Amino acid sequence: MRRDTFLKALAALAATGGLPNLALASANLKMMIPANPGGGWDTTGRALGKALQDAGVAASVSFDNKGGAAGAIGLAQFVNGSKGDPNALMVMGAVMLGGIITGKPPVSLSQATPIARLTSEYNVFVLPANSPLKTMKDVIEQMKKDPGSVKWGGGSRGSTEHIAAAMIAREVGVDPSKINYVAFRGGGEATAAILGGNVTVGGSGYSEFAEYINTGKMRALAVTSETRLKGIDVPTLKEQGVNVVLGNWRGVYGAAGITAEQRKVLTDMVIKATKSKAWAESMEKNNWTPALLSGPAFDKFVDDEFASLRAVMVKSGMV
Repeated sequence: MRRDTFLKALAALAATGGLPNLALASANLKMMIPANPGGGWDTTGRALGKALQDAGVAASVSFDNKGGAAGAIGLAQFVNGSKGDPNALMVMGAVMLGGIITGKPPVSLSQATPIARLTSEYNVFVLPANSPLKTMKDVIEQMKKDPGSVKWGGGSRGSTEHIAAAMIAREVGVDPSKINYVAFRGGGEATAAILGGNVTVGGSGYSEFAEYINTGKMRALAVTSETRLKGIDVPTLKEQGVNVVLGNWRGVYGAAGITAEQRKVLTDMVIKATKSKAWAESMEKNNWTPALLSGPAFDKFVDDEFASLRAVMVKSGMV
């Protein structure tokens, strides 16, 4: 028996209780992060990789960043290059679903294997510290005068911040198709554009902007949550008379063509990782909300999210 086949067999037995968890620690996992460094998917993927090792279910985790097209470029590489590989994982989430709806890539998410939803996070909209605009009301008034003069910066087309910007426009009587949205391939690029004043207003998960908000380099305007986030003194859009609430969840998929048994092994490994100290520390540091979901319930959730996001995007003039 080949060594890699033997190790995979050990991992399968360990996951079903046939061997101690030590066998799982022999796995050398590969994590596809379908975005450039510095954003939410990158942070999530690397946090999960650390947690998998901390939990003793992976010997090592390597990372491959491949940004662009709301994750579709990374998805295509993952689907085509990792087929049948039980040690391959890919970070994904609501942003990828939105990008698939708007971009219609040649590969489908259904070609990969659902493993688990991990977290949920709400977006925050920010201004550069030296912006002449001071509040979300200022941004909206400027957008009403001239929609194109307000540059909204954020993730790829179809991202949750893109959808939220379109929803804000619709709520305040501006044609959503006329908003000036500037898409970036990763959180690092978007952050640099905001700090450099190359966009008017930026949007992303709160964790990505927290250090800049805390040091006064960015001014937080609003969060897209139903109520204020715990420990964060930033008003919601609803508080400011804009009836928009939108969450951003993130999860992980396995490769195309793996068996049901291999899917179960990966799922068990990920669930165990979410119970580790390293994962708890990442959740607290990034202000993520736990949202663990796996198995058929996760399959159904993704299908429902596709339908829900498509409806929102059609209403907002994005599709």
